[in-house]
Amino acid sequence: MIKILLQEFWGDLRSQKTRAILTTFAVAWGTLAIVLMLAFGEGLKRGVVEGLRGAGERMFMIYGGETRLPYEGLPRGRPIRLTEDDAALVRRSIPEVDLVAVSYGRSVTLEAGSNKTRTYMEGVSPEFAEVRNMFPTRGGRFLNAKDIAERRRVVFLGDSIAVRLFGAESPVGRTVYIHDVPFTVVGVMESKFQTSMNNGPDSDRAIIPASTFRTLYGNRYVNQLLVRPRDVLEAERVKARLYEVLGRRHKFDPNDEAALSMWDFIEEERISRNIGLGIQIFLGIVGGLTLIVAGVGVANIMYVVVRERTREIGIKLAIGARRRHIIAQFVFEALLLAMAGGVLGLAVAVAIVLAVDSLPASNEAMVLLLNPKLSWPIGITTVSILTLIGLAAGVFPARKAAALDPVESLRYE
Repeated sequence: MIKILLQEFWGDLRSQKTRAILTTFAVAWGTLAIVLMLAFGEGLKRGVVEGLRGAGERMFMIYGGETRLPYEGLPRGRPIRLTEDDAALVRRSIPEVDLVAVSYGRSVTLEAGSNKTRTYMEGVSPEFAEVRNMFPTRGGRFLNAKDIAERRRVVFLGDSIAVRLFGAESPVGRTVYIHDVPFTVVGVMESKFQTSMNNGPDSDRAIIPASTFRTLYGNRYVNQLLVRPRDVLEAERVKARLYEVLGRRHKFDPNDEAALSMWDFIEEERISRNIGLGIQIFLGIVGGLTLIVAGVGVANIMYVVVRERTREIGIKLAIGARRRHIIAQFVFEALLLAMAGGVLGLAVAVAIVLAVDSLPASNEAMVLLLNPKLSWPIGITTVSILTLIGLAAGVFPARKAAALDPVESLRYE
């Protein structure tokens, strides 16, 4: 059966080359459109999430706020200031919490030889690296517990600020002066893509031990606490427990959301994914409509084929061909045309995606825009749409062909 269908398709293709080429091109163009739109949408979605994760992953960034509700006789409008003791309390009191880090911060001037630059410096605990995705390059390290305990004058540099101070040379082991106080560079951050930030990108940041920062500048209150739940499914429970635990310590109502200012990275990532998915769906619909237009073209061609081969259909029916054989013939031809165009369009789309993805990105905007990604959902979606269009383009003309009266078909001129 398949052999006969292929022979008939090949014979029709040889007699109507121009028609077949134009039909195949229309399907290829539609396939190219939908694959490229879905791939660029997928790349944009991944880029937005990756840029957010550059600032931190699966965490709450907590700042002290100001109460808006009275509590146990205390008035509203009281400032809430967080300390390192609050970090220890959270670790002890909330078992659903995985990591807790503290951060102090201020703007400073750094000097190395004749090079000088101004940046934002943070005094942090060792957990800060994992929570904020600030990992060292080979040959260096992040701050450790001994640095904290001994209040060492060591500094971890962002990759951009390291280049500004030391050029192409490795800064590890070199000396940096911060407000005329010497610090030894222990590591440089691996370059990372970051769109969300706090007081500038991490690539321009200097990091020292929290204990050293507190000793140098006398800060009593931390700028922020960074808390990471063990499981994102427990995020809302952890958030509620944070208000309860810190509320008891600082005497504010646990329902007073203004008492703590919280940057919820988990919720922001969820929103970013949904926005990216929405954009991808929109682009997929636009590409799908283009492919549907190509499918309409295939259906029109198949209707023309039915009209041109009316006598042939009549002869087949007259000598005993069943209606399902006629339907199979035209559905098979429509599917082959759709799949041939689809494979061509898919091949060109893959080549374009790989070429664009290999281009160097000069800035964050290019990382988001020139970052198309192919995935199994994209491939499955495209093949499914092609199959549906091929079936739809073939079934309706085929049913018309199978419904022809053999006698009237033989009289057709």
